[in-house]
Amino acid sequence: MKAVRMERTGGPEVLELVEVPTPVPGPSQALVKAHTIGVNMPEVLVRKGRYGWMPPLPTIPGIEMSGTIAALGSEVNDFSLGQAVYVSARELPHRCGCYAEYIAVDTHALVEVPPKVDLEAAATLASYQVAWHLLYSATRGFEYDSVLVTAAAGGIGSAAVQLAAAAEFKVIALASSPEKAAFAKRLGASVAVAQTEEGWTDRIREATENRGADLILDAIGGARFPLLFDHLARLGLVIQYGQLAGLPESAAVYDAMRTRMGHSPALRLFSMHTFDDNPARRRACTETLLGLLARGAIGPVIQQRLPLAEAARAHELLEGGKVLGKLVLKP
Repeated sequence: MKAVRMERTGGPEVLELVEVPTPVPGPSQALVKAHTIGVNMPEVLVRKGRYGWMPPLPTIPGIEMSGTIAALGSEVNDFSLGQAVYVSARELPHRCGCYAEYIAVDTHALVEVPPKVDLEAAATLASYQVAWHLLYSATRGFEYDSVLVTAAAGGIGSAAVQLAAAAEFKVIALASSPEKAAFAKRLGASVAVAQTEEGWTDRIREATENRGADLILDAIGGARFPLLFDHLARLGLVIQYGQLAGLPESAAVYDAMRTRMGHSPALRLFSMHTFDDNPARRRACTETLLGLLARGAIGPVIQQRLPLAEAARAHELLEGGKVLGKLVLKP
């Protein structure tokens, strides 16, 4: 079979299309033939050697795939040949293996895809999983009516906009360009603001009636992160789940919170690894999302479908900030 393998960390050029033996499923495993492979930021971090939970090299990257069961191990009786499934590498010992035509996995890493869900859409669930847990798990019972989503046109950001809009929260989308802001508006944001436009901070204040947003979800970090507290409501919560622009200066973050002590701001850092010892909670989230896909309550926007051989190109597009919604690979 064909697979994309990396022998070392580095730029997109380390992703090489190779021919490797098709795996044979063990007794409790299924062999899944790929239909669509999701492209996500964790794979970029693995490629760069910056992921906090690096798999051993060489490795086949990739954290998600949709496909059909091509073979079953001798002890498997809860899945059938030809069945449509979603593969999550979050359920594997290492988060990798999906940039391939086939993958053999223990069946606990599989979730049945309902007939009404398109297999291509199912291959984008990793972003929705993060967005769901940001809105409903990382908040730990926090009550909120309005959500400010940064990087709102990206994979997780666009998923958060859709999920929050479906739940009828007021959604303020913050994006890096007018094009991306317009995209987030089409996904259901109540207000979409481009940071390149003059007066963008005033637009956020107007959108929240000068209260600020109850909840802010941020994947960017960097030097501008402390400024988010200017847009936080009293007793509001900021959740940071990525640092695409680098780590913010901790002293600046503390100063931003301290100077707004009268508003009692809160900050939480979030990672999906929070649930590494709770696979049942991850699975429940995935099944909920598949239900939302089946009902049409959410729907990924796939900007581009690239052949598996162009995985390096997919990474270039993702890193270049040129993606609206999702990228997928086709085997």
